[in-house]
Amino acid sequence: MRSVVHFEIPADDVARAKEFYRSVFEWQLQDMPEMEYTIVQTTAVDENQMPTAPGAINGGLMRRSQDTPSPVLTIDVESIDQALKQVEASGGRTVKERTEIPGMGAYAYFTDPEGNTLGLWETT
Repeated sequence: MRSVVHFEIPADDVARAKEFYRSVFEWQLQDMPEMEYTIVQTTAVDENQMPTAPGAINGGLMRRSQDTPSPVLTIDVESIDQALKQVEASGGRTVKERTEIPGMGAYAYFTDPEGNTLGLWETT
């Protein structure tokens, strides 16, 4: 599973969004129908549902609203190039190709099938 720095993802078509994130990043999803919310687990959690990996967080996916029209989040990946191939194969689109930050890593931006702009980070 790939960790993220921060997120909450709104969607117009929640089922389509869930399938996209499950297939591309292998995230685990748990529906909370009473809250109209899907818990998104990007990293293992302890008995208190807190991420066990230092610096990692988990988040949620819900129907887009006026309060949450679009997120910006960054997902840690092993290979930006490979991730962008998976994104495009699953209905997403590259917004900004891999861009190096000397001595640190690289980033890229993409949109998912819901039109949200997200980031990718690869440590070099």
